[in-house]
Amino acid sequence: MSFIQTGKIDLRSDNAIETTGGNTSTFTRVTFPTPFPAGSDVVVFPLTQTFNGPETPGIRIHEVTTTGFLIRMNEVYAGATKSDGKHTTETIGWLASTV
Repeated sequence: MSFIQTGKIDLRSDNAIETTGGNTSTFTRVTFPTPFPAGSDVVVFPLTQTFNGPETPGIRIHEVTTTGFLIRMNEVYAGATKSDGKHTTETIGWLASTV
């Protein structure tokens, strides 16, 4: 049996683009409304719901557990143009499910 939860968060990036794997100091913690059962494998599907900035916002997810996950916006590189990583507030919807 699968369990599903959904939510949304208003997220912005005031930091430079993060390129160091595992550095989560600029991530935001999202806590699920109800924890998933202990021992569950949980996946999170984030999707940008708004279009407030001219650059494309990338979304990074890290440390998904039964109680929540870490998220940050990380602007996407555009061809040869390197993003500065900063982005205005966007609404990010998410769906979390057990697999």
